Amino acid sequence: MLLFLTQWLSEEVRAFNVFNYITLRAVLATLTALVISFIVGPAMIRKLTVYKIGQSVRDDGPETHLSKAGTPTMGGALVLVSVAVTTLLWADLTNRFVWVVLAVTIGFGAIGWIDDFRKVVHRNPKGLSARAKFFWQSVIGVGAAIYLAWSAELPAETQLIVPFFKQVAYPLGLFGFVVLTYFVIVGTSNAVNLTDGLDGLAIMPTVMIGSALAVFAYVAGHAVFSRYLGFPHIPGAGELTILCAALAGAGLAFLWFNAYPAEVFMGDVGALALGAALGTIAVIVRQEIVLLVMGGVFVVETLSVILQVASFKLTGKRVFRMAPLHHHYELKGWKENQVVVRFWIITMMLVLVGLSTLKLR
Repeated sequence: MLLFLTQWLSEEVRAFNVFNYITLRAVLATLTALVISFIVGPAMIRKLTVYKIGQSVRDDGPETHLSKAGTPTMGGALVLVSVAVTTLLWADLTNRFVWVVLAVTIGFGAIGWIDDFRKVVHRNPKGLSARAKFFWQSVIGVGAAIYLAWSAELPAETQLIVPFFKQVAYPLGLFGFVVLTYFVIVGTSNAVNLTDGLDGLAIMPTVMIGSALAVFAYVAGHAVFSRYLGFPHIPGAGELTILCAALAGAGLAFLWFNAYPAEVFMGDVGALALGAALGTIAVIVRQEIVLLVMGGVFVVETLSVILQVASFKLTGKRVFRMAPLHHHYELKGWKENQVVVRFWIITMMLVLVGLSTLKLR
């Protein structure tokens, strides 16, 4: 909206042309999301508290988590509102990629909202049934995959790019692209949701990975930079830099309220949506493998749950003291802050490895 306004004003005042630069709008988007979250956040937390929308704590979890019962949840809605409003203000609304990511993010957020609502109203930590949740995630994921495949304008938009190798790319074809996109979107969404079990654990890695994806989006959308760095040029992908910047700003602001001891929890409404957003952006900029590397913490958390369930069903024994993995380390004696900060550090290292693929090719 503001981009259209500045473009109209630039016809009379040339100084407004500066808003055509993605880099400036990305900075403004980060600040806008921060301001919106800081203004709306306290009021939202008060409302959640008044309406007693508090977290239900699983009775088989660490005993230290029992004190968290009643803490306001569904705070991820704050992140979604900030990201959506900021994107609508600063992004080019004629860009198809922007609308795809927004649609997927809001769609997964709606699934998470229903899940959280059932947990709060019915006081049931299980929330929405796994079957129903997976079904609607699949509908949105497949829908987004089909649209991206159908609207692809260049062969590069449906190739699998292998990091660290300049000339290694595999054509996926329509079916292969849809399948890969589906698994990346749905898988990342659920991985972030599984990781969201400690104060600040999921949101900071999301911010770091989203910020890194902003760099990839900018490079992919820039004809000169993409050619110089050996990346496929994807016209229009650069606008996702604005959405990534909004995500980073909103996420940092949410961390202000979610840092230990948390005043509000993200809930599924935030975790599912943010994970889906990261997955969709990675697909568009053709960095699915890099996302797998940068989101290593999310991957390991998910694998810990899969291994725990498989081992218990097959042998009756548990691999970890408790899954997801962050609970295992809590039961080993790590303080909650230690687990969170150490996982942040690991994510930062992995993000740097991912960013190194920009040049090491």
